[in-house]
Amino acid sequence: MLKLFQMFTFIQTLKNSSFRLFYQSLAIFLVLGLVSCGSNEEPGKLNLPAFRIGANVTKIADIKPADNTENTVYIQGKVEKIAPLVKQKAYLIADATGKIWVVTNQGNLQVGQDVVFKGKIKYKSIPLAGQEYGEVYLEEE
Repeated sequence: MLKLFQMFTFIQTLKNSSFRLFYQSLAIFLVLGLVSCGSNEEPGKLNLPAFRIGANVTKIADIKPADNTENTVYIQGKVEKIAPLVKQKAYLIADATGKIWVVTNQGNLQVGQDVVFKGKIKYKSIPLAGQEYGEVYLEEE
């Protein structure tokens, strides 16, 4: 009986040490993974701005008609106006740098609401009396 008890305690000790080794290895790999995300200029230093929420948001003023319409951009701003369309709505979104219309299937946004949209840049040409009155807008994906 004593032999069985000793074997049982040995197995429990082995299990505990195995789990401890697993968690220690996991912690080391996670730390190494985070350190490897650092910038090349300063090895070992984390690049925390890359982990910010909204780091990939494009300023509305930076969106130009000549931009590639295949690129996906994120914009963030406040809803200023709402224009109903057939099966869609258009929202005038403003940030600190400018304004842009966003065409979307979402119909539940309110004026004054803060929003983030992901979409493709589009340009609608409107020639009128020899002048170009085209408009850049974002089509939500």
